[in-house]
Amino acid sequence: MQDLTSVGIVTSQKVKFDNPLHLKSGAILDSYELVYETYGELNEDKSNAVLVCHALSSNHHVAGYYADDTKNIGWWDNMIGPGKAIDTGKFFVVAVNNLGGCHGSTGPTSINIETGKPYGADFPMVTVQDWTVTQVELADYLGIKQFAAIAGGSLGGMQALQWTLDFPDRVRHALVIAAAAKLTAQNIAFNDVARQAIITDPDFYGGDYHSHNTVPMRGLRLARMLGHITYLSDHSMAEKFGRELRNGPLGFGFDVEFEIESYLRYQGDKFADQFDANTYLLMTKALDYFDPAHDFNGNLREAFSAVKSDFLVLSFTTDWRFSPERSHAIVKALLDNELNVSYAEITSSYGHDSFLMGDRYYHELVKAYMNNIIV
Repeated sequence: MQDLTSVGIVTSQKVKFDNPLHLKSGAILDSYELVYETYGELNEDKSNAVLVCHALSSNHHVAGYYADDTKNIGWWDNMIGPGKAIDTGKFFVVAVNNLGGCHGSTGPTSINIETGKPYGADFPMVTVQDWTVTQVELADYLGIKQFAAIAGGSLGGMQALQWTLDFPDRVRHALVIAAAAKLTAQNIAFNDVARQAIITDPDFYGGDYHSHNTVPMRGLRLARMLGHITYLSDHSMAEKFGRELRNGPLGFGFDVEFEIESYLRYQGDKFADQFDANTYLLMTKALDYFDPAHDFNGNLREAFSAVKSDFLVLSFTTDWRFSPERSHAIVKALLDNELNVSYAEITSSYGHDSFLMGDRYYHELVKAYMNNIIV
C-alpha cells in the first residue's frame, strides 16, 4: 500500500562549481561538486525553500527512497513529507551532502585532477563556515535568494546557526535542534579518541590507505562504537538491552556475550563498510572548531548582534552530549539581542539521537512552528 505521507521515489542530483573556493584554513579548491536532493515544488516567487543540514555521519538523502533501493529511506523521513512536520505540500526542501563528505560531494574519496588519485589525507580541512558558503552557491544555482527556514539537528543545527550569522538576509527562520554554540571539552575529548582510533589503525597509512588498497576498518569501527554510545542515553540502552546475554550462560571470555556488545559491534561494522575514514576525521574537526563567539572574546551575545532570523530552538532531556544547558546559552544570547525565539525542552529517553526519532510531541512542535511561516 502506498505511503501517502512519503515523498516517494527520489533522485540525487549533482552540480559542479568552477569558481575557486577559499577555505577558512587558507587552502583553495579550484572547483568542487555538491550532491543534493529536493522534495516538493518551488513556488513562483521562490519564497518557500527550506534547507536541511545534516549531522556528522549523515548525507543529502533526507526523505523518500530510491527506485533501485526501496529500503534506503531518508534519515529524516519521519519529519519531511506531505502533511508531516516539514510539509512538502507547502515547502520546497533542499538537502545537500556537505563538502568533504563521502556520498558524492567533493571530498577525500574524490579524484584530485592534479594527481589522478583520490585526495585522501590531502583534502583540506573544512569548517561549518565553509559549508555555508558552498550552500549559498547551491542556493544561487537553484535561484533561491532567501530560505524560508534552515533546519538541522546536532552538527546540522550548528550549520543553521552559522547561516544566521554569515548570511542574515538570506534566512528568515532557523530551527536549531539538539545543538550547541560550541563543544564542551568532554565532547572534544570524545572526538579526539575516535580520531585516534582511526589514525592509529595500521591500515590508515597516514590517510593514504587508498594507495595501499586497504581501509582502516578497525579504527572506523571503534570510532563508531564510541560515538554511538554517546548518542544514546543510559535509560534507552537499559530499556533496549539491559544486561541480556546472547547465548545463556556466561562464557568467561572476551567474545560477545551481552546483547549491547553485539549491537555496538554490528553498528561499528555497518558504519565501517559505508563511511570514509578521512571524511570522519574532517567532520569531527569541523565540530571541534565551531565557535561563533571565538572572534568576539567568547561573548555569544555579541556574536549574534547582526542576526535577523526568528528561531525555534529544541533540546532533549536525556541528551547528555548536547545538553539542554547548551541550548539555554543559545536562547539567552538570542533574547539578549531581542530576537524572536521559541524554545522547548522535550522529555525523551533516547539521548542525543532523540532528534531523529518520531516522537509525536516533538514533531507537533516543529509542525506548529513551520505552519506559522508565511511563504
